Amino acid sequence: MESSEHTEAPGSLEFRSMTMEDIPAICEIEQEAFTTPWTAGAFQNELTSNQFARYMVMEIDGEVAGYGGMWLIMEEAHVTNVAVLKKYRGKKLGERLMRELQKTASFFGAVRMTLEVRPSNYVARGLYEKLGFYSVGVRRGYYTDNREDAVIMWADLPKYPHNLNELTGDLP
Repeated sequence: MESSEHTEAPGSLEFRSMTMEDIPAICEIEQEAFTTPWTAGAFQNELTSNQFARYMVMEIDGEVAGYGGMWLIMEEAHVTNVAVLKKYRGKKLGERLMRELQKTASFFGAVRMTLEVRPSNYVARGLYEKLGFYSVGVRRGYYTDNREDAVIMWADLPKYPHNLNELTGDLP
């Protein structure tokens, strides 16, 4: 059982588009979260040169606490990366971030979402399954640090309202 300290709600929570000014904080989260983190240059390229890319940050009391990115191509969204700062993990913020990515993808016309996840990342896989993702295959030797396979997962996106007049209650 988790302590109440571990699961208490954060302060002021806000989701917004990632900017170039966010990249240093994003790179710190990358270093903490991944064995093969993306570089600042990779994020700069995504923000300036990739017309399909959509990246968002999650702020808590003005601090970048997490981020997520995806490529939106036609009616599909491909999640590129999602991470939460270590001190904020275990508070359901990864779920909130993924739900925000799903809403954003739906807003931009996507009806399905895909991602890859390490088979050994049980926490992430459990979250993705909770959000409706299911396994459809494996990419052999996908991860370059240890040649671990990747589980390919897909989900049909919930239908979210596309304007404020359609909001009638809490979204899932």
